[in-house]
Parts: sequence; structure tokens; C-alpha cells
Amino acid sequence: MAKTAVADIIIPTEFERYAIERTAELSAFGKCGIIEHSPVFDELAAGGGRTVEMPFWKDLTATRQLLSDSASLTVNKITADKDIARIHNDAQAWSVNHLAKVISGDDPMQAIVDLVAEYWARTDEGLVVSCLKGIFAAASMSGNLLAIHSESVAGQSAATRLNGATFVDATAKLGDRGDRLVAVAMHSATEAALRKLDLIDFIPDSEGKAQIRTFQGRRVVVDDNLPVRAGTTDGLVYTTYLFGPGAFAKGTAPLDGTPLQGGHGTEGVEVYRDALASDTGLINRRRYILHPRGVKFTSASVAGDSPTNAELEMGANWTRVFENKNVRIVAVTHNN
Repeated sequence: MAKTAVADIIIPTEFERYAIERTAELSAFGKCGIIEHSPVFDELAAGGGRTVEMPFWKDLTATRQLLSDSASLTVNKITADKDIARIHNDAQAWSVNHLAKVISGDDPMQAIVDLVAEYWARTDEGLVVSCLKGIFAAASMSGNLLAIHSESVAGQSAATRLNGATFVDATAKLGDRGDRLVAVAMHSATEAALRKLDLIDFIPDSEGKAQIRTFQGRRVVVDDNLPVRAGTTDGLVYTTYLFGPGAFAKGTAPLDGTPLQGGHGTEGVEVYRDALASDTGLINRRRYILHPRGVKFTSASVAGDSPTNAELEMGANWTRVFENKNVRIVAVTHNN
């Protein structure tokens, strides 16, 4: 008698492609252009090693010289630097027991297949937040940080809170390139405080199905995983981030699609069976780059083959290599 097996539900190469594409579609940071898919980063992720180096020529900075019939021109040079990104290698495994299916009357494995892209989208967003914590813990990013917060409730005022005026100050951190900032990520408590000031606008999306939040024309992403801490004395200190398009670049390496020996699936998507336990399992592996452009990852404190979120949050692992204006991220520490 024919029966439907997991192999009929999951075609490994198609599942992997689906998960990669859907993850990008579902990511809140991806929807507003903060994360930008880069074919170049796809190629870099597909290479070997733990890191990738991206050399670039630094801008010319020589001062103006005047022609003279009594002195020669001073000869200048162009210098190079390099951005460095770390390659991430992730995997996750899910298992479904036979009884879970027959008792529930539903198909848990199909539910896993349907939800895996959303899981990876949340994972990517968590990684972005960890990178943000790390790069702004680095002294080299101080030029992109606006610290207006008070460490006590008594010291709080309009000048220490995020509002229309202080937001303009934040955009000014990039000088004449401030108009390139197109999105802002904030804690829900910050978004609520701005709504009370009637500073959040809601506009329909292109299909008229959903309302998109904007603040001074920038698309708003609300994420309660963004940093919030207790003030030194009392009160709370929040961090809000402003982004230019493609502030983070992402590239994904499709893993080997050759069927695995002795199992079902590929390196990217593998299905296994523990018959004695009546368990069916799914393993999804990823190799990818998700990197803030212009801030190199130095790997100063990384123990394993891939950095953990805690290691991404360490300022010692990051150094800005682009000019401040060319790093498309600004952070504001503030009260609500």
C-alpha cells in the first residue's frame, strides 16, 4: 500500500532554495532595505575559509597645491585598506514523533517545513542586532554614535529623548549624506512614545494590505531585541539605529546538492529516521555572510569556526575601515 513519506514532502534542493528565498522575503530588515542581497557576497560565501577579505582604495585626501616656478609639487599616493567579513555556518535540527502526528491529527513535519523560513528570518535579525551591539562597542564607531541619554530619571528632558529635533541631530552624524538614511529600528517602547507625540505616520503598502510605519519619512522597524538597559541611577536607556540602504550585505552559499551517502537529502537539507524511537528528523544547514559594510570583523576573540552572537557583540572584534559617512549606520542612545 502506498504511503506519503517525508521524502515526498521535502525535496532537499527545492527546500533549500525555498528557505533561502523566503527568509529574505520575511525579514523585517530585508523588507526595508537594511539587508541587501549581494551576488558578490554569494560568491564569497561559497569559497573556503572562515573569513573573506574585500580590499578597496581609500579616497584621495591631499590638500590643494598651487603651481609655482620656484617649488616642485609634493607627490602624494593612494592607499588601500580592506573590509573583512566572517562566514557563518549554522544548522538546526527538528524531530517529529509518530505519536505527535497521529494524536494531533495534523502533520507536525509539514508545519516545520512551512515555518522554517520564518525561523531563519528571526535568526538573521538576531544576528544583525548582535552585530550592531558589537560595532558600536568599538571606539572606531564613535563618530556614528549620538549619545543624548541621561543615566537618571531626574536628568531626563526633551533633549535626552528621541523626538523630531534629536532625530535630526542623529541624521546629521552623516553630514551631507544624512539623507541616505532610509530606515530606523527602535524598541516598541520608543515607537509607542513617538506615537504619543503623533510623530509616527502610517501609510498603506503598495498593495494596500498593510500599514507601514514611518518616522520623518524613514521606514520604521520595531524590534524588542534592540538594546535597553537600566540607567546608572535609575530609568532606562534605549538604543535606536538609523540605516542607509544596504547597510548590511548578505550572501548565501548553496550547499552541495549531491545526495548524501547512507541517508536522504543533501548537505543543506537532510532527513533522517530513528525507526526504533518512531522519530523523523530534519536538519537544515546554512553557510552565509551577513556583514555591516565598512566595519571589518577582526576575529580578535572568536573561539570556534563561526562566531557566536556573544562574540559578535564584543567591540574588540570590530574596527571601522570606511569613512564615517560611508558606513550607513547611526546609533542613538536616549531615554523615552
